[in-house]
Amino acid sequence: MLKHRLLFGTLMTVFLVGILLLDGWLDGSLTASTDDDRPIRATILAVLIAVVLCLGGIEFSRLAAAKGYMVLNPVAMIGLALLATLWYWPQFVAAAPNTFLPLLLALLLAAMLLQQQIRHGVNGVLANCGVSCFLLLYLGLLGAFVLGIRVDGGPWEVLVFALVVKSSDIGAYTCGKLFGRHKLAPRVSPGKTWEGLAGAAVAAAGISIVCAGISGIMEFWIAPVFGVGMAVVGQLSDLAESMLKRDAQQKDSSNRVPGFGGILDVIDSLLFAAPWAYVFFRFVS
Repeated sequence: MLKHRLLFGTLMTVFLVGILLLDGWLDGSLTASTDDDRPIRATILAVLIAVVLCLGGIEFSRLAAAKGYMVLNPVAMIGLALLATLWYWPQFVAAAPNTFLPLLLALLLAAMLLQQQIRHGVNGVLANCGVSCFLLLYLGLLGAFVLGIRVDGGPWEVLVFALVVKSSDIGAYTCGKLFGRHKLAPRVSPGKTWEGLAGAAVAAAGISIVCAGISGIMEFWIAPVFGVGMAVVGQLSDLAESMLKRDAQQKDSSNRVPGFGGILDVIDSLLFAAPWAYVFFRFVS
């Protein structure tokens, strides 16, 4: 398990760094100069986020099916891709994302009800539409903030965010295995401990300080605050996905990623951390 985690964790980190650097180079946002900037930003990252979240959406659909609920696909998957890339499309018409959000949600709700009526009639309306809407909010809305960090900030902010949150996962896993004694949330995830949370906070604070020194996107004094905050929210976000799996009586969301489980198991800690990171980068750092 640990060997696979280290191998595939390293490969995914290298892949993410490469994607962000290529994405930033293509639209000119890697440099401080505005002379080489292009009007449309983060195309490659938008595609990657949509694909990853839709794969996560398929895993979510299987968890829901294990409880007897039906996600209304393909409407839910199309809506998930559109919602996850919420910050991308307004670049074409010079509008704010909040202009598109209410209209998109209204259209998706109508499309879900139409699909429900055509395929299933009145059977399971509340359950099917409810779980489909939850999917859109859980993966689509939360995941959209990752692209929001990139479009409104830049590739370095996304990279720092991802490195800090995933380093907290590594710190939590390592310290939990070595020193874990006191259960953090035994009813949700028996393996998580307060010692693991402390390890997550220390690891994230350390990586945050290093990233602050290299990237210069935040002051040194606030870097550990950012790191600890991301560690705490990241672990709570991880627990949120654990609740879904435990309710569906599944250990992992799938076996797509050796050593981790499924796509949801890889991205779970990033989901609730993304909105907080967006707020931090826009209004604090």
